[in-house]
Amino acid sequence: MAVTDQPRSYAIRTYGCQMNEHDSERIAGLLEADGLVLADSDESADVVVFNTCCIRENADNKFYGHLGRFKTLKEERPDMEIIVSGCLAQKDRDQIAARAGHVDVVVGTHNVHRAVELLHESRRNGPITEIWDEALDDEATFPSALAVRREVDWSAWVTIQVGCDNTCAYCIVPAVRGREISRPFGELLTEVERLSADGVREITLLGQNVNSYGRDLTSARRSLEPSSEDAAIVGAQWLDDRRARPLFADLLAAVSNIDGIDRVRFTSPHPKDLREDTIAAMASNPSVCPHLHFPLQSGSDRVLALMHRGYTAERYLEKLAAARAGIEDLAVTTDIIVGYPGETEEDFERTLEVTAAAEYDSAYTFIFSPREGTEAADMVDQFCDPAAVADRFDRLRVVVERSALAKHMARIGRTETIIVEGPSKRDPEVLSGRTSQNKLVHFRSDRPLRSGTLATALITDASPHFLRGELVEVLSVSRHRTRFAVTAG
Repeated sequence: MAVTDQPRSYAIRTYGCQMNEHDSERIAGLLEADGLVLADSDESADVVVFNTCCIRENADNKFYGHLGRFKTLKEERPDMEIIVSGCLAQKDRDQIAARAGHVDVVVGTHNVHRAVELLHESRRNGPITEIWDEALDDEATFPSALAVRREVDWSAWVTIQVGCDNTCAYCIVPAVRGREISRPFGELLTEVERLSADGVREITLLGQNVNSYGRDLTSARRSLEPSSEDAAIVGAQWLDDRRARPLFADLLAAVSNIDGIDRVRFTSPHPKDLREDTIAAMASNPSVCPHLHFPLQSGSDRVLALMHRGYTAERYLEKLAAARAGIEDLAVTTDIIVGYPGETEEDFERTLEVTAAAEYDSAYTFIFSPREGTEAADMVDQFCDPAAVADRFDRLRVVVERSALAKHMARIGRTETIIVEGPSKRDPEVLSGRTSQNKLVHFRSDRPLRSGTLATALITDASPHFLRGELVEVLSVSRHRTRFAVTAG
C-alpha cells in the first residue's frame, strides 16, 4: 500500500433503517479512530463501506448494482478497499465474495466492532468474510460504547435493544439481528447524559420492538435475591414490584427528565405490545414527542393471522383510540404491506377501510417483497398478480394522502415549535425544521439559523407530505459542537 503524507479517507453508503444508520456512525467512529478522514466522495475514498439492508429485494438489487460499479474503480485504484457490512452481509455471507471478488471484508450485524480489525487482517491475508451467528460479548451486543461519528450533531440515536422475538411471517430481521436482548437501564441513562453534555437536544430510542424493552431483564431478575446491581440493570422504579414486565414506560420517563434533552422519540413499537403505561408516560412527560409510529401492515384479520401479527383490526383500532384519547394532539404514522401472499380484493378492501378509519398523518406503503428464509417467501403459489397489486397500491395511496392532507390543513394558523434541520434539499434558500409530531416545515429566514436551533413557525400552507410556515421566534440556539456529516446512500 502506497505511503503518502495525506491521511487515508473513507466513505460509507448506508441502506435501510435507522439501526443501520446508527451502525454506520459506529463504523465511521472506528475508521476515524484508526486515522482515516471523511472523503469528499465515494469514488475518491480509500476505504468504501457498504452498510446493507435486506428487508426488501430492491435494497439487495440497489446494493449489488452499486458494488458492481466499484469493481471498475478498484481496478483503476488497486489500493481502494471495500467493506460490506449489515443485514445483507449477515444473510448472504460467502455469496457476496463469490459474486464480488473485489470486496476485501464482509462483516455481519453481530461483529460490527471488528470492522477495522478485519480490514487490517485482510491487508495481511487477503479478502475475509467473518459472520457471527450471535453476539459473543457485551461489546458486540451493544456496540454503542464504540466511538461514534454522528450524522447530526444535535440529534442522536440510542440503541435500547437488539434483535426481535416476534415471528412475523414476512420479516427477515430475527434471522439477521438475532434474539431480543435489552440493554441495561442505567447504561442507557449514562449514554443520554453524555450526549446531552455534548449538546444533543433530541434523542431517538431504537429497537426492533421498543415496547418490549426490558422484559428479558426483569424476567431474569425477578427470581433472584435483591442486589445492589438491580437499579443499574432494571431501573429504580422496578424495585418496588419486581414483576416480569417491560420497562419501556420507565425508560421514557427517565430519559425525558435528563437536563438538556428537549425531545425524546422512539421507533419502532409493535401494536400488540402497546401498554397503558407507555401511553401514560408519553402523555405525562412533555419531552416525549406526541408521535406514534404504529405499523398496521394489513387491515384484514385473515391476512394479519397469516402474518402472525398477534392482533385483529378491531384490536388495533381500539389501541389506537386509547393512544389518541390519552395523548394530546398525537400524530400517528404506520407501515402497510400491499399484495401479501393470498391477499384477496376483499382483504384489501378491509385494509382501505381500516386505513380510512385510522386517519393517519402519513404512511409508509410497500409492495410485498419475498425474503428468502421467511415463511411468506415459501407461499409462492399464493403470490398476487403484479398488475392487481399495483392498482391496489395506487388506491391505498389516495386514501393515505387524503387523511394526511386533512391532518396538515388542520394545522394552518397554528404556531408550531420546530427544531431547525438546515436548508431544504430542493431549495437551499428555504430552511426546513421538524415539529414534535415529526412533521416537516419549510420556511424562510432573513438570517442564518444553525441546525439544531429551537424556534417557532406560523403554519401558512400544507401538502400531504409537509407544511409551509413563517418564522416567528428563535427560542434557543443550538449548543452542539460542529462536525461534518457521515455520507448516507
